[in-house]
Amino acid sequence: MSPVAHIPSHRKPRRAASKGTLRAGVTGGFLTIAVAGAAVPASASESSAAESTIEMPTVSATLANTAAQTADATQQAASEYQLQAQQDQAAAHAKAAAKKAKAEADRKAKEAREAARKAAAKRAAEAKAKAAKASRSAERSTLSTSATNATGNAATVISFLKAQLGKAYVLGTSGPSSYDCSGLTKAAFKQVGIDLPRVSQEQSTVGTQVSLDNLQPGDILYWGSSGSAYHVGVYIGGGKFIGAQNPSTGIVERSLDYDPPTGAVRVL
Repeated sequence: MSPVAHIPSHRKPRRAASKGTLRAGVTGGFLTIAVAGAAVPASASESSAAESTIEMPTVSATLANTAAQTADATQQAASEYQLQAQQDQAAAHAKAAAKKAKAEADRKAKEAREAARKAAAKRAAEAKAKAAKASRSAERSTLSTSATNATGNAATVISFLKAQLGKAYVLGTSGPSSYDCSGLTKAAFKQVGIDLPRVSQEQSTVGTQVSLDNLQPGDILYWGSSGSAYHVGVYIGGGKFIGAQNPSTGIVERSLDYDPPTGAVRVL
């Protein structure tokens, strides 16, 4: 009998699973990892899932204290930043308030200086006015004395003029019942032998021009410019003059302040 070749049968080994499921847990400070579905040996005794245990560090009191300190430090820093911000804001407000107060103080100081300047100017103007008034009073007193002491031809001219007060003003006449301005002066000076021109323009150029600050009784006053005067009168002293003014007033005595003349001439 022919020997029969015995071909052993080959059982194909079972392949382990390529993928498994990871299970983990912490127990008593240890990490337990279980892999399910891992490669399993063929034998039944190897059919249970493989497990591996890894030790984890224990959270100590020192670590917890360090974490707490870090949190406190962070909170402290935040508080300090907030406090600094509040201080900066307060400083800015104080600076703005100081600037505003300075501007207000400068404004009030300027107003005070301006008020003081105006008050000083007012006092100076009042003092000047008083001095001028006193000067005019003194001048009038001096002139009044001159009028009282007028002698000679000046006294004669003034006496004639006062006798004509109240008479009418009539243009173109030279007495004896009415006069115009130049007719009155011509008649007055005729009393002392002086023959004046007939019209005021020519009378303003005779004799010697004199300053209004140096008048003497008997000086002829004129209004307008020399050579073209439109009115004349005679200074009688005491800051006054006599003249034939106009048809409304006739021949009157007036103060120089009533109608200040332009200039004067002296013929006596």
